[in-house]
Amino acid sequence: MTIKLGIAPIAWTNDDMPELGKENTFEQCVSEMALAGYTGTEIGNRYPKNPEELKSYLEPRGLSVASAWFSAFLTTKPFEETKEDFILHRDFLHAMGAKVIVVSEQGHSVQGQMETPVFDKKPKFSEEEWKKLTDGLEKLGELANERDMSIVYHHHMGTGVQTTDEINRLMAETDPKKVSLLYDTGHLVFSGEDPIEVYQTHKDRIKHIHFKDIRKEKMEEVKTNSFSFLKGVKEGVFTVPGDGMIDFTPIWQEIEKDGYEGWIVVEAEQDPAKANPFIYAKNAREYINSVTKL
Repeated sequence: MTIKLGIAPIAWTNDDMPELGKENTFEQCVSEMALAGYTGTEIGNRYPKNPEELKSYLEPRGLSVASAWFSAFLTTKPFEETKEDFILHRDFLHAMGAKVIVVSEQGHSVQGQMETPVFDKKPKFSEEEWKKLTDGLEKLGELANERDMSIVYHHHMGTGVQTTDEINRLMAETDPKKVSLLYDTGHLVFSGEDPIEVYQTHKDRIKHIHFKDIRKEKMEEVKTNSFSFLKGVKEGVFTVPGDGMIDFTPIWQEIEKDGYEGWIVVEAEQDPAKANPFIYAKNAREYINSVTKL
């Protein structure tokens, strides 16, 4: 596999805030993805749950499935509960031809809470919770390996694995054969991390990439006003590459130099009533081409 370029449906319809994009249909979403020049998609809640039905929409449009988000609760629930849900998720993605499974620990997460400040109330795991997390992720990794797949851990705003130190600890305390990393430019910059440093440190573990940009003035508003993650999204803190503060040229240079193979997925959750998803997807595609020649 060389590098493939996909886009997430969250710009069209937001799974966490269904009121955003409720007017946009699944068919519109995947048609506009293809029209904007992408060859892959991650999966949203409005996508058909039957693999053959989903393929009947994606294949004529030249789209394939890059991955899909899985919420783990390894720190707050018995492992068996997460395992049961994970196996169903794994088998669906395997049927769709995906090679990686995006996993994020949602135990104690504040990312889905509309009134909880994302910076002030960010969770921190206890030593016992770290042990549950790392052991549980390795078990999920073993289950993924059974299908010749990998889990890629999604560091995320408002969760217990957000900062550089937390990412470093997670990688240090898990087996590289069982746990890989999703590299998300937007979440790193939003959190105040150095995306180049994180890439260089963990390049051997990175098997999936999200290209997301940040509007600097909106990020400052989130911090100053103690906004929640969801409030920040509604206010427009995220945008597509080329429309925000992140310079993707040095990031791309690291990716290219490293010989990365896999998906790069554009992901920018915005209010589609304010940011037309097709126009932004097309603009992002043009910007990425100018930087990467992909």
